[in-house]
Amino acid sequence: LAVKDPTAVERANLLNMAKLSIKGLIESALSFGRTLDSDYPPLQQFFVVMEHCLKHGLKVRKSFLSYNKTIWGPLELVEKLYPEAEEIAASVRDLPGLKTPLGRARAWLRLALMQKKMADYLRCLIIQRDLLSEFYEYHALMMEEEGAVIVGLLVGLNVIDANLCVKGEDLDSQVGVIDFSVYLKTDDDIGGKERNVQIAAILDQKNYVEELNRQLNSTVSSLHARVDSLEKSNTKLIEELAIAKNNIIKLQEENHQLRSENTLILMKTQHHLEVSKVDVEAELQTYKHSRQGLDEMYSEARRQLREEAQLRQDMESELVVQVSMKHEIELAMKLLEKDIHEKQDTLISLRQQLDEVKAINVEMYQKLQVSEDAMKEKNEIISRLEDKTNQINATMKQLEQRLQQAEKAQMEAEAEDEKLKQEYVNKSESLQNEFSQKEKQLLQLETDLKIEKEWRQTLEDDLQKEKETVSNLRTETQEIVTLKKEFLKLQEKNKQLKSTCENQEAALQELASKLSESKLKIEDIKEANKALQGQVWLKDKEATHCKLCEKEFSLSKRKHHCRNCGEIFCNACSDNELPLPSSPKPVRVCDSCHAILIQRCSSNVP
Repeated sequence: LAVKDPTAVERANLLNMAKLSIKGLIESALSFGRTLDSDYPPLQQFFVVMEHCLKHGLKVRKSFLSYNKTIWGPLELVEKLYPEAEEIAASVRDLPGLKTPLGRARAWLRLALMQKKMADYLRCLIIQRDLLSEFYEYHALMMEEEGAVIVGLLVGLNVIDANLCVKGEDLDSQVGVIDFSVYLKTDDDIGGKERNVQIAAILDQKNYVEELNRQLNSTVSSLHARVDSLEKSNTKLIEELAIAKNNIIKLQEENHQLRSENTLILMKTQHHLEVSKVDVEAELQTYKHSRQGLDEMYSEARRQLREEAQLRQDMESELVVQVSMKHEIELAMKLLEKDIHEKQDTLISLRQQLDEVKAINVEMYQKLQVSEDAMKEKNEIISRLEDKTNQINATMKQLEQRLQQAEKAQMEAEAEDEKLKQEYVNKSESLQNEFSQKEKQLLQLETDLKIEKEWRQTLEDDLQKEKETVSNLRTETQEIVTLKKEFLKLQEKNKQLKSTCENQEAALQELASKLSESKLKIEDIKEANKALQGQVWLKDKEATHCKLCEKEFSLSKRKHHCRNCGEIFCNACSDNELPLPSSPKPVRVCDSCHAILIQRCSSNVP
């Protein structure tokens, strides 16, 4: 015999138990009454079976103290997949008596059953196999087809109404043991199948009606929302229309203001442009004249700088020559010192004088400014000193005199050097000051030019913008003129239509008054006809007197006979006249029936 997979056997057994528990719960609920409490045994057995189904193939998770194996992890994942499950998860977390994840999972199952959405929640969980693989093994019931079958069976539980108290119930310490004695059949169960079938049919009809009612409520709510949105949009459109009308009026007023401002701006800009053009032309002419003078001054300054640079180079070359001469003098002095050392007693004073001369020469070397005349005199003094050093023993007095003369000449040379140095420094400073002033003037003129260019550019930009605004305003004025013309035409048409309407109304009123008068006369004539029905005209021979004045007819009092009532009147009594469109003269009318009278000759007149 082939060995079956134990996990497949477990899945099949759990599926069969789920079928039995769901079927038994529905049948017992239909017979007992559809609202169930938490103490109802089939309902407790159903929760135990669902707990076993959810625990099948659950992965063991390690914690700090022990291994953890609960179904709260996958059930907590439902709120991320199905947004309506967030309320259940939040209420389960807020329950005060729950301490373990298993208790939270049991509370979650009870709340889902009360909401009648357990099948929807588990269906969303089964679809996401990749997320379930983190909590279940690959052979678990929730990962295989049996899980989908159980979810389909759970849809039938929507028939049941459950009223469960989760808050005070101890869900952490319950023991989940399946009682198989509940599912064993008896004779009473077989006999009550027909009654259960009828009740199931009635409940199916009730569920259908509830579903229809739910759909109709959703459609009604959507229609109400659409009506509210349309009303809001209508009110918004009306408000926007009023705002737009107000804006049009404001824009027309602003347009008039802008036109007046535009004319003022044009006048001001034209005046400003004329003034600015005159100022710019004058400034350009002054700038050209100043530029020519500056160019001449700059060329002269450059020429003077070149001359001064050439002088400085000459002076530096002279200084180099003097330095070389100084070195030669020092060498000669050293030789003299050697000779003087032999005669120390006699040349102490001479050594001191030579040291002074050496110090003076060092100072002259530091200053670097010695003229050619002073150097010639120094060369002569040195040559004299060299000549006289040979005769020092005999002629010390002459040497002292000559040394004094040399000191005097040296002082004069130093004074001249200082004067030359001072003049050169003054000239260089004056030239540098003039050059810096000219550079500053050049920089200032360049900055003024840049500022004038920028100002001119801004003026051109402003002119361009004003031209554009003027063109826009002209187009707007043209449009407004055309609109005015159309408005005047419409006003004229309106006046014409009003006049025609008033004339037509007056004509209608006149016609109505005439019609009313004619109707009244016709009614009077009809009444007179009714009153005179059956009467016979009098004969002319018999009618000798007027009916109203009872005077005898004659040539002055002629007979007037009414064709309607047959009465005969004289011309004095029948004064009622009525204008007719067919006759040029008014016609006499009867006083009694308002009919037209016929003139007849009297009987006594041939």
